[in-house]
Amino acid sequence: MLFQPRTRLLILALGQGARRLHVSAAFNAKAKVSMSRFEPSNYVSYEKLNENVNIVRKRLNRPLTLSEKIVYGHLDDPVGQDIARGHTYLRLRPDRVAMQDATAQMAMLQFISSGLPCVAVPSTIHCDHLIEAQIGGAKDLARAKDINAEVYNFLASAGAKYGVGFWKPGSGIIHQIILENYAYPGVLLIGTDSHTPNGGGLGSICIGVGGADAVDVMAGIPWELKCPKVIGVKLTGKLSGWTSPKDVILKVAGILTVKGGTGAIVEYHGPGVDSISCTGMATICNMGAEIGATTSVFPYNHRMKTYLEKTGRGDIAALADDYADLLVPDPGCEYDSIVEINLDELKPHINGPFTPDLAHPMADIGATAAKNGWPLEVKVGLIGSCTNSSYEDMGRSASVAKQALDKGLKCKAAFTITPGSEQIRATIERDGYSKILGDVGGMVLANACGPCIGQWDRRDVKKGEKNTIVTSYNRNFTARNDANPATHAFVASPEIVTALAIAGTLDFNPEVDYLTAANGEKFKLEPPSADELPKLDFDPGQDTYQHPPAEGGSKLRVDVSPTSTRLQLLEPFDKWAGGDLEDLQVLIKVKGKCTTDHISAAGPWLKFRGHLDNISNNMLIGAVNIENDGVNKIKNQLTGEYGGVPDVARHYKANGLSWVVVGDDNYGEGSSREHAALEPRHLGGRCIIVKSFARIHETNLKKQGMLPMTFQNPADYDKIRPDDKISIKGLATFTPGKPLSAVVKHSDGSKDDFQLNHTFNETQIEWFQAGSALNRMKELQ
Repeated sequence: MLFQPRTRLLILALGQGARRLHVSAAFNAKAKVSMSRFEPSNYVSYEKLNENVNIVRKRLNRPLTLSEKIVYGHLDDPVGQDIARGHTYLRLRPDRVAMQDATAQMAMLQFISSGLPCVAVPSTIHCDHLIEAQIGGAKDLARAKDINAEVYNFLASAGAKYGVGFWKPGSGIIHQIILENYAYPGVLLIGTDSHTPNGGGLGSICIGVGGADAVDVMAGIPWELKCPKVIGVKLTGKLSGWTSPKDVILKVAGILTVKGGTGAIVEYHGPGVDSISCTGMATICNMGAEIGATTSVFPYNHRMKTYLEKTGRGDIAALADDYADLLVPDPGCEYDSIVEINLDELKPHINGPFTPDLAHPMADIGATAAKNGWPLEVKVGLIGSCTNSSYEDMGRSASVAKQALDKGLKCKAAFTITPGSEQIRATIERDGYSKILGDVGGMVLANACGPCIGQWDRRDVKKGEKNTIVTSYNRNFTARNDANPATHAFVASPEIVTALAIAGTLDFNPEVDYLTAANGEKFKLEPPSADELPKLDFDPGQDTYQHPPAEGGSKLRVDVSPTSTRLQLLEPFDKWAGGDLEDLQVLIKVKGKCTTDHISAAGPWLKFRGHLDNISNNMLIGAVNIENDGVNKIKNQLTGEYGGVPDVARHYKANGLSWVVVGDDNYGEGSSREHAALEPRHLGGRCIIVKSFARIHETNLKKQGMLPMTFQNPADYDKIRPDDKISIKGLATFTPGKPLSAVVKHSDGSKDDFQLNHTFNETQIEWFQAGSALNRMKELQ
């Protein structure tokens, strides 16, 4: 008997006999469950996921990990796609896109440039990055709405015109909103923020990308991802006492370091998983960005089911139950490497300063700080953020605070609380947590990113003053939180941060150390306890969502003033001229760690995220120049004078001199911000040569027509001098897997030459030749 292709694929997917009948019944009975309440006509499609997974499993003839099931289940061509972990590029069809307001500006500007009338997949914008913490939630929010009115209006009108949902300022942090409304087991979501993997706590594959990647998906083009390796983290035992989900990822970060997860998905499994709440799993996945992982994920279980039900998605939970074996790893699946953690033995950790992978058990931090000269006095404790702002997090912190209040104590350090969403804010206010945290000395900030991303008008210390802060955030790079390079920032769980804010000193270990009550009595804090989810269900708070118009936005206009300092329409980048890149001037040879914060700082610069020329004035101003150990101080080889990196780059561009940046290991780690790739391209850069790249940044550079290259021999980094000129040879025969060569001319007349590796595939080479991925998209229309 002959079947149509789709029928044939369905038979392959369903198998034979009883199992096929059972799954068919499930398909028919549960065919119409909406992906979210905001998109009632877009449905969860476990049928398609199951169909693709079974095709791939049969092709590979082996059991699949959970992450493989979800990723391969979204292949554009499951029958023909070449699949090899760590090698091939997969063409995927994500289910949805999410963008935070800082990155959404450039993403929407690029989408407008594409000329397309409407997004092809459900997409949302979340206003969370532009609200500066200063004096308190309500006043800070009002000020942000006033200061950022032009940007918010642009995003709201662009969302309405192109069919994108819009979460207004005050709604909450993008990742918490996604967890509450959009993530579900088995979904593939991409987001223009590096902490998008937060959704892995709900069994989703959620991946951080640059805006150009989001534009591809919104345009209906298959999205490329290098086939990830899979790192298994086996959890045994059970969390208890002061040990929290945050300590799991702090421990993993210490083991794997900031680049140990590069090119891999981290998949948690084992009997210890069931002792972690859904929002706790989200915390662990969120900070997977700090080890460079593509994303992280947990298998579907009863904790996820309960969370779905509590957030009004019981129908998705019921459907997930029917496909439970699809949403967990296959028995006998193999991981590329395994990390084992016994939760019974895991102790509370604190990581830092200056890097999130410097892990210390709480019992050791006092002695380590004293040895290294880190300030012991805790100036500020900050809880919340996209990593730790759940109801359970707030409850456990309030549990600690209540014990101190009962003994007549308040925080010795300043103390701030950032609710993750309007729903969390309203619920902790109703249930009394906000009052307890306020009474102990805390200030509740707006439902936004705030100090976590540098949106903090800090005034208690002067810039350059050495001090210590502790946060429940995810990142603690130099100057990230408060723009002060002398601030020693440490990362811990919200309950540990609360305890340290009360004690006022870094060397306080709540497991063993005593506090002194107001009456002079010595007492120990008891381990915190709190409900995982509210007994009275969530209070939704204010309605802050704007639906796209049902009739479409074809008649709507999106205006960008040509005199605006905040927004700027994009001009296409120039195409490749067809030859080798000759005599590129070394702009800066970067020494040591260079994150996207160093390449394109956040904080006060966030206001220019929609204006490429203005934000380019922050390009590489945080990078260390190997010539003089200076920051934002390089020699202009045309004038002989020293100046800021962006200023010298502009001078080179004005004089027709293209340039190259040379960098160290894991270049571009950190945020997904594509401005770190757009700015070098805009100011005349052509190539970035480093020892190794972070995944998202490397892709972002390719998208903008740059050449991200790595030294075939890392020791060749030492051969390059700050005043060199470098030619990139072999571009006429630029092909996947074939190295290019570099010829380095030194000022003394001598030369060096060496090989440069790259990870370009054929499609990405077309981006380079067209001048950018967006240019190539237009060519194909």
